[in-house]
Amino acid sequence: MVIELTDELIGLERAAWSEMQVNALTLETVVRVQAAITARAEATGQSRYEVERELKRIVRHPEPDAG
Repeated sequence: MVIELTDELIGLERAAWSEMQVNALTLETVVRVQAAITARAEATGQSRYEVERELKRIVRHPEPDAG
């Protein structure tokens, strides 16, 4: 199953990840990311867990550029 993520969702997770890197993650950021993950899962009929897992994989462990 292919999980398609929106640019908005990836941007929210990148912001959260950046905050985590400097130990400054806020509750507001967490709530926004989780709400967006839930909305995406509901909109696509996919598991919220699977959407979140793929999102974190893309943001935290990106594929190296083949250039």
